[in-house]
Amino acid sequence: MADQFDVIEAGQHHRRRRWTGIAVLAALLAIPVAGLLAGRAPEPEPGIPGYGTRPSAAPMTTTKAAPNVLFVTPRTKGGDEVIRVVFPDGTPAEVRYPARLGLAALGSRPFQGAWVDGQYRRMSAPYGGAAEVSKGGKPLRNLTPDVELWPRQPGSGSYGQVLLFAFGDWRLALYDRPEGLTFEQRMAAAGHIRGRVTKGGYLVLAATDPVRLARPGETVQGDPVGPQLWFGGVAGDVVGLILVPGCEAAPPAPMMIDRRGRPSRTACRGGVQIAASGSPAFVERAVKEIRITLK
Repeated sequence: MADQFDVIEAGQHHRRRRWTGIAVLAALLAIPVAGLLAGRAPEPEPGIPGYGTRPSAAPMTTTKAAPNVLFVTPRTKGGDEVIRVVFPDGTPAEVRYPARLGLAALGSRPFQGAWVDGQYRRMSAPYGGAAEVSKGGKPLRNLTPDVELWPRQPGSGSYGQVLLFAFGDWRLALYDRPEGLTFEQRMAAAGHIRGRVTKGGYLVLAATDPVRLARPGETVQGDPVGPQLWFGGVAGDVVGLILVPGCEAAPPAPMMIDRRGRPSRTACRGGVQIAASGSPAFVERAVKEIRITLK
């Protein structure tokens, strides 16, 4: 094989030198022209904005962390604050609490359990939005224009890969198990879970077969998985409001709130379970003084 290439080179040696010289001259002339063109080029597009935009095909390494949280302005009644909320199933409610509790200032996020072709998975809004899921990396693939599949997050314990949904300004993560849903089940989740944003900014979810959203009061291994609103971030004081029809006693706090290693308590009031975690004084006020009226 080496001999045939040697013959070709030997037969075209003088022409090869001439064309090489021409190529070098062309390259030298192209350098200043490229510089002029670069000078006229438009400014590069900025990286993916965080909260408030639809996910882009640009590298997620430019994603900026931004709160994936809804902050509303409360009304005041005497020494209390009042906010209107909407649970992920569309149930509206009015929440009243002592102003010093500062619930509105903590911001709220939705939580919703779901079954995909009979497999239970939890969905929640990561506090840091897309950046909290991306960890500076890139998605494995786009399942639909509004749903991305992301690798397993470091330190995620028993959870596997993540489906990240974009619903308006909201980013909602469906956390898979290590064994993972099948490709068909992931496509079913991506195509059969729908979300709309209310005028007040709350996310309301719906699903069609083979996906079913958990109903108010449903549990998995004793943990409530129905429509919920969480107030607060990954650290500090947290309150969960959970729709539990007929809730009378004080059931255990949900795993996602109780496992934080801080004091936690629950109470039931008006068909809603109140679960609080954080400083002892905050927890005490939350379970005793939050009042909820379902509309």
